[in-house]
Amino acid sequence: MSTMTTGTEFTPFLWFDSNAEEAVNFYLSVFKNSRRLDELRNSSDATGPKRTVLTIAFELDGQRFTALNGGPHFKFNEAVSFVVRCESQQEVNEYWSKLSAGGAESQCGWLKDKFGLSWQVIPARLPELVKNPKAMKAMMGMKKIDLAELERAAQS
Repeated sequence: MSTMTTGTEFTPFLWFDSNAEEAVNFYLSVFKNSRRLDELRNSSDATGPKRTVLTIAFELDGQRFTALNGGPHFKFNEAVSFVVRCESQQEVNEYWSKLSAGGAESQCGWLKDKFGLSWQVIPARLPELVKNPKAMKAMMGMKKIDLAELERAAQS
């Protein structure tokens, strides 16, 4: 399959019902430095309607992914999520707004996008800050992470 890589790198393989192309276009619009790499179209009706996209290889800021139009058999759940480490509150806000649009917000920086894929949108400093029990407690009450609030809690 032309969308598979060789070597020892890991490529998340994302199973969509029939909207992989829509999802890829959405993710490419969210993440800077992203691009569509390759696609494989159905050559017969065996894996879906002829000439429709079967797989799409793409990169989000250097991380390679493959999206599959696999049918309705499997759905995403919270057992797997992708972490977006942000350098500023502005970046947290931007990714949170884009990724949660049409999806669902959860606790502690987690959200599901409109395709059901789980993301954690967090400040890069989060692991350091939540070593402080007061900052950890503050984070547990948040949906979108508020960096300034965590810093205040860690200093109190």
